[in-house]
Amino acid sequence: MQGRVSNTHNPLPGVKCVVNTCVYHDQHDHCTASAIEIQPRNAKNTEETDCATFAPK
Repeated sequence: MQGRVSNTHNPLPGVKCVVNTCVYHDQHDHCTASAIEIQPRNAKNTEETDCATFAPK
């Protein structure tokens, strides 16, 4: 499955991701996307945020 951004297959420094159904997830709970996008702009708390970079495996 292709995602919205390229997959570097290298961990994105400082980003932990445990969503093992995402194409950018690696076995060590790192994100391997070349960039990430978190939405929406006016979120007030964690529950209102969403990783727009997510792409299913």
